[in-house]
Amino acid sequence: MADEQFPAAQTALEEYRDIEQQMGSPEVASDPDKIRKLGRRHAELGVIVSAYLKYRQVCEDLEAAQEMVAEDEDFAEEAKRLESELPAVQEKLRTALIPRDPDDARDTIMEIKAGTGGEEAALFAGDLLRMYTRYAEKRGWTTTIQSENSTELGGVKDVQVAIRAKGTPSPEDGVWASLKYEGGVHRVQRIPVTESQGRIQTSAAGVIVFPEADEDDDEIEIDPKDLKIDIFMSSGPGGQSVNTTYSAVRMTHIPTGIVVSMQDEKSQIQNRAAALRVLKSRLLAMKHEQEAAEAADMRHSQVRSLDRSERIRTYNFPENRIVDHRTNYKAYNLDQVLDGDLQAVIDSDVQADEAARLASAQQEQ
Repeated sequence: MADEQFPAAQTALEEYRDIEQQMGSPEVASDPDKIRKLGRRHAELGVIVSAYLKYRQVCEDLEAAQEMVAEDEDFAEEAKRLESELPAVQEKLRTALIPRDPDDARDTIMEIKAGTGGEEAALFAGDLLRMYTRYAEKRGWTTTIQSENSTELGGVKDVQVAIRAKGTPSPEDGVWASLKYEGGVHRVQRIPVTESQGRIQTSAAGVIVFPEADEDDDEIEIDPKDLKIDIFMSSGPGGQSVNTTYSAVRMTHIPTGIVVSMQDEKSQIQNRAAALRVLKSRLLAMKHEQEAAEAADMRHSQVRSLDRSERIRTYNFPENRIVDHRTNYKAYNLDQVLDGDLQAVIDSDVQADEAARLASAQQEQ
């Protein structure tokens, strides 16, 4: 009965077991790239399989209890309990079967850019970088600054950081699963350190996030003839030279016009490799966005303008208040949020997204 009602779950179970067999074979075990890809899919299916096996167990126990009632009345209470438990187990399985974002388990590249507000915007961009770095630490993730253009006062004009999980997380615990909601304009209201009159100023910083492509990702192929590569000296705050060798790399993808600059690695070869990986990640994100648009099921959109009116979130320092304008989430613990206590804010976006996916799935049924 269980198999007939949820055929997609049975298919997932078969694929799950097949992947386990593949991962146990010597050929796959000796191929780290293959293991990583299979491990990601195994973790994705694991959520469905766990819910499905629980559902099957309840169905089987209920059927057995109902058969035993004729011989022993004591089983009537057990049958009644299992019958009341069944709807919740079914609902959990239905939710698990709703298609997830295929990139949820991937790592993430994040870019933070100072917007309107001059030096104050750059200081706020630096605050956001610290917030995401601390949040990553709390989640057990690693962060690697790939490029940074800072100001003399310690602000950040623009920064690019790779945020990665350790091992192979389940989709709901992936970096992209949480940070994909951070893309957009973040607005700050506070008295700037540069303000002598004590007036509150509004400024903004833009955040762009995209899933990081694997180095061997065969979903994206880049023709070397489509790349224009410029080499230049690395520079630090104020434009001064960091070293005397031309190790920084600017990589332009001619068909799309995407430009990636990388200067924080130690050699030109390392900067080339890092820039190519970021470029592949951007092209992967672009490809998936186009696919989603064609299917009329756009993932959470990111505001790519730094116009303050297109804000997703406001950080109000005088009131110690944070507001997410997409979910109407509001809290008065801004100091804690900026110290990395960001989970409740992100959870409001995750829950809104899950509710929308569930409603969409129910309409299709």
